[in-house]
Amino acid sequence: MDWRPGLTKRKGVTKHRLLTERIIADIDAEVLPAHARMPTHRDLARQLGVSVQTVSLSYKEAERRGYLRGEVGRGTFVRSRVTEKADRFMLDRDPGETVDLSIIRAVYTEAHEDASRTVLRRLAQGDASAFMRPCRPIAGLERHRTAAREWLKALGVEASTDRILITNGAAHGLFLAVAAIVRPGEIVLTENLTDHGIIGLSNVLGFTLRGLPTDREGILVEAFEEACAAGGVTALVLIPTLGNPTSHVMGAARRRAIAEVARRYGVYVVEDEVYKPLVETPLPSFANLLPELGFFVTSFTKSVLTGLRVGYLVVPSQYTIRAASIMRVTSWSATNLPAELATLWVEDGTAERLVALQRKEARARQAMVAEILKEHVAQAHPLSLCAWLKVPPRWTEDGLVRMLAQKNVAVTPSDPFKSGPDSPGGIRICLGGHLSHATLGRSLQTIAETFEQLPPVFDAGTIAYFDAGTIT
Repeated sequence: MDWRPGLTKRKGVTKHRLLTERIIADIDAEVLPAHARMPTHRDLARQLGVSVQTVSLSYKEAERRGYLRGEVGRGTFVRSRVTEKADRFMLDRDPGETVDLSIIRAVYTEAHEDASRTVLRRLAQGDASAFMRPCRPIAGLERHRTAAREWLKALGVEASTDRILITNGAAHGLFLAVAAIVRPGEIVLTENLTDHGIIGLSNVLGFTLRGLPTDREGILVEAFEEACAAGGVTALVLIPTLGNPTSHVMGAARRRAIAEVARRYGVYVVEDEVYKPLVETPLPSFANLLPELGFFVTSFTKSVLTGLRVGYLVVPSQYTIRAASIMRVTSWSATNLPAELATLWVEDGTAERLVALQRKEARARQAMVAEILKEHVAQAHPLSLCAWLKVPPRWTEDGLVRMLAQKNVAVTPSDPFKSGPDSPGGIRICLGGHLSHATLGRSLQTIAETFEQLPPVFDAGTIAYFDAGTIT
């Protein structure tokens, strides 16, 4: 397909906007495949008869909107639209045919079924008036916040109830925290491989997201300090415990060092701690280390029950009014019914019992990963719900993902987790959900056998989209 007809001048529309629209349309239609290398700015300008500046502006806008990514020294590439593709991939197939290892979910067993039935019967037989009142108070019912304070205390967070907001899950809490402190155009730092939630927020809220190099404990202190010293950094958003997708756990000394740098430069720290309930080792919280700068986000979704979208957000005392006002204009308040369910489980010990079950299952499933995938494992943790795998020589991430899909195993490449051009590659597999050990074992064996194979000679994903002299 030649792009020149698509760049016909329209009144009031610049050429770079027309080119951006065409690039995005072709990516959405999968005419431009994921991970395809775009022409250089100069080559495309020459092919289309436009200025290099027009192409540069177009690429920059498509990158800002999440369709392209630039890699220093390598070029510009099409980003994988993984969330949308994964949804279509799973909905288009009988769930019994495909084993979905592409989404992190808490383990789900008969014990979860039993606990859910029990609490629902209890709710049905009780007085609903206490938790069915609409929209007030915005930060959550006092009883729910009191239970939250006790749950948070076990996670190493000491906070008064007036600093706690009940949220509709961790994503909601993360949005409230970041929206409270970051303005469009400001710089936010994160891990070079991180949860796609903060990457999506950068597009929604319009801030600049920069990934920092990491090791097995997460962000490197030296890299964080260097970025802060360069100026313009507003916040650091990180997953210190069992980080997605690499399963890193930041030790106490590293947390204190990061906090000291943040304090020195006045940088806010937002810690996404949805996995922290799974780790039994006491670890300090940035909300305690930095009472004026630290935000803490957690939820029940990854540690207790996948469908229990209830979260807790702890904010510095000076941000209680601002965070509540943002909540009011976005959702008014959290939903009281699931918050009541979570409160009952915190009060009667069910939540901690289900967390203990998650730990037990995570250890068993990670042991299977270590035994079957061996040297293919780049990074994992005995209590993590995922594992990060190396891409074998001669294979590409996209080729592996598509080959495994043909064998009815869904996994995720690195693209959704990359927060910058220097982010390393790999493939994430998830171990939760309603999977039997037998099914998981067969799927891991399929992955191991595929990794040991040589890739096919012709890989449809590598067919050139751009031909000499034109765009086809």
